[in-house]
Amino acid sequence: MKKTSILAAVLIIVGFAFIAWQKTDQGRQNKSDAGMGNTTLAEVLLPSTLSQSAQIGKRAFEEKCMACHGINAAGQVEVAPPLVHKIYEPSHHGDESFQRAASLGVRAHHWSFGDMPAVEGLTRGDVTMIVAYIRELQRTNGIN
Repeated sequence: MKKTSILAAVLIIVGFAFIAWQKTDQGRQNKSDAGMGNTTLAEVLLPSTLSQSAQIGKRAFEEKCMACHGINAAGQVEVAPPLVHKIYEPSHHGDESFQRAASLGVRAHHWSFGDMPAVEGLTRGDVTMIVAYIRELQRTNGIN
């Protein structure tokens, strides 16, 4: 009985020490991210290559969308949602949803960021290329 009690006590102490270590390590990571101004909402894996359409879309995204939706469409805390997210998979938000959001704006319905205004200066062709970029990012991140 005594060996079992000692073993149980050691396991509990090791467990608490591990939890404390994880929290300390996570705290260091959060401070590091905060110091770098990291406000992204999603971790986005990048494809090894982009199609020509997606390359054009990436440039248009960076010019017109990135200020709100963040680098590589990862979203930004308290600004705008990540577009590399299951909510925006093609079966839920088809390509035309992106066209309408860019040209007409969209009322908030999945997130609490507020309404999205229309984006000035984008043609349907521009948005088509932006969507190609977003879809390639999504596929790379397992969103089909």
